[in-house]
Amino acid sequence: MACPDPHSCFDDAQPRTASLNLDLVADFEGKVLRGSVTLHLAWPGEGPLDLDTRGLVIHRVTGGHGQDLPFELHPEESILGSRLRITLPADTAAVTVAYETVPESSALQWLEPVQTEGKVRPFLFSQCQAIHARAMVPCQDSPGARVSYTGEITVPGDLSAVMSAGPAGDVVNADGTRTFRFAMPQPIPPYLLALAIGRLESRELSPRSRVWAEPETVGQAAWEFAEVEGIIQKAEALFGPYEWERFDLLVLPPSFPYGGMENPRMTFLTPTLLAGDRSLVDVVAHELAHSWTGNLVTNATAEHFWLNEGWTVWAERKILAALHGEEAARLGWALGQKALEDSLERFKAQPQLTLLRTRLKGVDPDDAFSSIPYEKGARLIASLERAAGPEAWRAFVRDYMAQWRFQALTTEQFCAFLEEKLPGLLRRVEADTWFHMPGMPRDAPVFDSPALDGLIRHAKAWPERPAPGAWEGWSPARQLIYLQNLPRPLPAEDCDWLDRSFGLSAKGNHELLVEWLCIAAASDFEPAFPALRAVLTRVGRMKYLRPLFMALGATARTRALARSIFEEASPGYHGLSRRVVQGVLDAYAA
Repeated sequence: MACPDPHSCFDDAQPRTASLNLDLVADFEGKVLRGSVTLHLAWPGEGPLDLDTRGLVIHRVTGGHGQDLPFELHPEESILGSRLRITLPADTAAVTVAYETVPESSALQWLEPVQTEGKVRPFLFSQCQAIHARAMVPCQDSPGARVSYTGEITVPGDLSAVMSAGPAGDVVNADGTRTFRFAMPQPIPPYLLALAIGRLESRELSPRSRVWAEPETVGQAAWEFAEVEGIIQKAEALFGPYEWERFDLLVLPPSFPYGGMENPRMTFLTPTLLAGDRSLVDVVAHELAHSWTGNLVTNATAEHFWLNEGWTVWAERKILAALHGEEAARLGWALGQKALEDSLERFKAQPQLTLLRTRLKGVDPDDAFSSIPYEKGARLIASLERAAGPEAWRAFVRDYMAQWRFQALTTEQFCAFLEEKLPGLLRRVEADTWFHMPGMPRDAPVFDSPALDGLIRHAKAWPERPAPGAWEGWSPARQLIYLQNLPRPLPAEDCDWLDRSFGLSAKGNHELLVEWLCIAAASDFEPAFPALRAVLTRVGRMKYLRPLFMALGATARTRALARSIFEEASPGYHGLSRRVVQGVLDAYAA
C-alpha cells in the first residue's frame, strides 16, 4: 500500500499511534540518547506496523506482555530514512522499541561546553521540524499522526531537562543522576516533540509562564520577556482561550537554527532576541500564535505547510495590531514583503516551490523551506478576510478553530470547510491561483501607509542623508525598513558614515546588526569584516546566515572571507544551518 504522506513511510490510511511513553538516558560522552519508547495503538490489531526512523539503532521490539516481536529495519532512503516494520500478533495494543540514537542524529545537537554561554557543561537540544522526530524516536513522523506522550529523561546530576510537556517531578538516583518526568496530555504532531538538557535556571514571568535559560542568560531573558502575559491575554481576546495550560520559554545557546520553535508548553527561542531593549520581543507573538494555528489546528502533511505558517503570520500581525496599533501591523507586513521577495528570487529556477499547495515527492522539506508559506499564505488569509468582511471572517475563524482543534487537515479539507461556511469566497479571491500558480497573484493585498512609503522613498534617494536626529526618532522596525531599502553596494565612505552615525556595528538588535552587515558585505567594506566574523562564528540562526553569506558573494575577497569564516564556524552550526550555508557557498562557483 502506498504511503499517504510522501514524507512518512507508515502504511495505514489513518494514524495508528495514540500515545508514546519515552524512557531515555542522555549519554553526553557518547552523544546518544538510549532507552525505549512504548507506543500505544489507537486500536488493537495484527499484521504490519510501519514506523519512521532515521539513523536509529534498534535493539529489540516487544509486545504488551514482554514477548519479542519480529521486526525488520529496511534500507535507508536519502530523505525518508529507514522504515521499521514490526509484525503484530492479534489484539496487540502496545509495542515497546528499545533503541538508541546516533551521535550525528539530525534531530539532536550536542554542544560542547565552549559552545554554551557558561562554557562549563555541555548542552543538548532537539529540533524535530519538519521530519526529524524519526531521528530521535521511532514513530509515525507525519503532522497528521498526533500523539500525547509522557517522558522520563535521565541526565547527569548537575544538569536539568525540559520538554514540550508539563513537568511531572524529578528524582535523584542512587548513582547521582537525575530523572525528570513529563506529561503532555493533549495530542501533538511529532515535529513538536522537544527536549533540552543543560545548566538551566528559570524565572517566573506570570502564573502560567516562566523563562528558562543558562544561569548567565536567565536574568536578561526574564527582563526581556517580562511582558509576555500581556501578549497571551491579547491573543486570547482574538482567538479564544489558551488551551495548553502553560506558555514557558527556553532561551537556547546561539547555534539554535531558528528564531523560535513553537513547541507547546516550552517554546524554544534564539538568544538573538535578547536585544537589551525589548525591541525583538514581538517575535514571541508569532510562536504564541502557533498555539492556535499550527499546534491546535495542524497541517496534515508537509505539502500543506502554509496552513501552519500562513495562518500564524496572519494571526501574529493581528496580535501586533492589538498590542501596538495598526501601524505596527503594517510595518510587520512591510518587513514580510522583503522576505517574500527574497524567497521568490531564490526559487526563480524552481517555481513549483512558490506554490502554496506544494508537491514534495522526492523533495526534502528542509530544502523547500522559505518565506513562501509564511508570507504568501498570510496574504491569502488576508485576502479572504477582506473579501468576507471582518465580522463574517471572525465568525469563520471561531468555527474553524472549534471544528479542527487537536486535528490535522489538508488544503482540500480547508477549502471544503470554507466553502461550506462562506460559499463562493474562494472563487472571489481566485484561490486556485494562490494554491496552484507560481509567484504572487496580481491582486495580492498590499499593506502600505504614507509614512512607510515616505521612509522607503527616503532610503532609495540615497546619498541623501536622514535629517539630524531623524534616525533616533524611528522605531527599530522603521530603522530596519530604511536599511533594507538602501542601495548596495555603497562606497566605502558611505558605509563609514552609516556606521559612525547610527552605531550599527554595536547594535544589540540583531535584525539591525545583520541588515547593516549585509550592506557592508555587499559593499566589500573591510572595516566591518571583524564584526561579520564575530556574528557568523557565534550565531547559527538560518535567517541571518543565508543573507550574510549571500552578501559575502559580492567580490573575490568577500567570497574568500566567507569560506574562511565557514571553515571556522561550521563545527558549531546545527546541521540544518550547515546545509544552508554550504548551498550558498556552492552557488558562488555556479
